[in-house]
Amino acid sequence: MSDAAIHPIRFILSDLDGTLLHPDHRPSQRTVDTVRALRAAGVFFSLASGRPPKAMLPMVETFGIDIPVAGFNGGTLISPDGSVLVAHHLPAEAALIALALFSAAPDVETWVFADGDWLRRDLPGPMVQRETDGLGYGPVVVESFEPYLDRIDKIVAASLDTQRLIELEAQLQPRVQGLAQVSRSQPVYLDVTAMLANKGEALKTLAAHLGVPLEQTAAIGDGGNDPAMFQVAGLSIAMGQAEEAVKRQASVVTGSHVEDGAAEAFERFILSAGLR
Repeated sequence: MSDAAIHPIRFILSDLDGTLLHPDHRPSQRTVDTVRALRAAGVFFSLASGRPPKAMLPMVETFGIDIPVAGFNGGTLISPDGSVLVAHHLPAEAALIALALFSAAPDVETWVFADGDWLRRDLPGPMVQRETDGLGYGPVVVESFEPYLDRIDKIVAASLDTQRLIELEAQLQPRVQGLAQVSRSQPVYLDVTAMLANKGEALKTLAAHLGVPLEQTAAIGDGGNDPAMFQVAGLSIAMGQAEEAVKRQASVVTGSHVEDGAAEAFERFILSAGLR
């Protein structure tokens, strides 16, 4: 007898980019239909993303989500109407350390998310258009990040040089230990958030809000910020294109996002198991 049969899944927390969405930042009709089938079957469904909350709202509408979702890697929980329920800001000490390290790195763009805005200081680099396409809006140019130090939601180092971000992650981790979370949400993005701003905490908070035991939850994702929820979910699913280190921390591995791997996993491991 499968674990899904013993503990039928009642709540799914899903990553967005690289999981539910194709490279063009849109979900397939199959994925949309499968999420709707889950909700029709009585399964709660929500999102946990590194995206700012306002960049998640179009997907909340697309999938018909009617429970809170988690932005900024779990640092901010919002209701479907966009109102903020919980917000965990990055300590100023950790922000200063990260900003100093990233600003000194060549070929790395440094962004700050605060007050609902995406902020940048320097001339736009090649990553700005990519992020604009994904979020659906562009950055606000500021002279300094200093006025925002007491309310930063997330700092991002963005670069097409993935190895450079891996090196920065290794350098930053010990410097902000106990102060901040450091993870690569995608190979080209290195995120810095508050300690409680992680998808594992988001899953626990949302499951408690819904009254669902953790053994009846599922988590699915592809990035370095997703194992935090894998570690607490009853069922954890890694996308096929995820790095091996991410796959090793999941219960099962499905197809890639271009193969509609999320829909495949929902159909195979949750809908089929729950409807037997």
